[in-house]
Amino acid sequence: MSLPRATPESQGIPSAAVLAFLDHADAHLDALHSFMLLRHGRVVAEGWWEPYQPADPHMLFSLSKSFTSTAAGFAIAEGLLTADDPVVLFFPEDLPNPVSPNLAAMRVRHLLSMSTGHAEDTLGPVVRSTDGNWVRSFLACPVEHKPGTHFLYNSGATYLVSAIVQSLTGQTVLDWLTPRLLDPLGITGAFWESCPRGINTGGWGLNLKTEDIARFGQLYLHDGLWEGRRILPAGWVAEATRKHVPNGDDPESDWCQGYGYQFWRSKCQAYRGDGAFGQFCVVLPEADAVVATTSGIGDMQPVLN
Repeated sequence: MSLPRATPESQGIPSAAVLAFLDHADAHLDALHSFMLLRHGRVVAEGWWEPYQPADPHMLFSLSKSFTSTAAGFAIAEGLLTADDPVVLFFPEDLPNPVSPNLAAMRVRHLLSMSTGHAEDTLGPVVRSTDGNWVRSFLACPVEHKPGTHFLYNSGATYLVSAIVQSLTGQTVLDWLTPRLLDPLGITGAFWESCPRGINTGGWGLNLKTEDIARFGQLYLHDGLWEGRRILPAGWVAEATRKHVPNGDDPESDWCQGYGYQFWRSKCQAYRGDGAFGQFCVVLPEADAVVATTSGIGDMQPVLN
């Protein structure tokens, strides 16, 4: 079933404001692929630019990370792990010898908040693993800083969250999320890339439709409730979307407002799932609104502006 639709005016938004945004986007952004605006739970504006269509799944790039975080939230709620569990606990057969003190100190919460202590993104060494064991390659990367003290955007860390969930559940993150998140929200046709060992890549590789992104944002906007039913664990939205670690001091940058559990804090007291080239799920609690976009844009800040 589709999300309910309404006119912008019926939800307190002038149509002229929506049209002004679209005119500006067409003139200055190269290029949006799709756009959907929800207010008070209703779609008040939507559009796709050719050749993109409403029924087409779109590459989410790092917007995938917010779904991986959500999978971890379910695992935490079901008692399979805690945010304070040591990372070394889950893969004893893949640990380097010796285990450095900083690696030993790394917790699941550090993976989720991009504060693992690495000085460089582990993605390169992980995907170049000659034996296909991305977990072992991640654990072998030097951990230069004490975990929790430094923010570093680190897609390898999100992959490890996916690997942890699969090690505990025996299911890929996508399979784990299907009955808990996707089915209740009416999301169908999702697919997710995997590593050579069959673990969903976690930090990227999920493909969804624009309306699916909007549904995800609406669920978070309503604190994990969907049509009156609790889907996300109580307290998870607040924990996942609050600022866990600082990531800069530029007041004009949406990448310097703090980082949660695979969610970026944004200006205007908003937060978002965020993928390369402008894949956005922006949640604006004060406005009771959600914006979903897919695009192929190099400079992403103008979209958020």
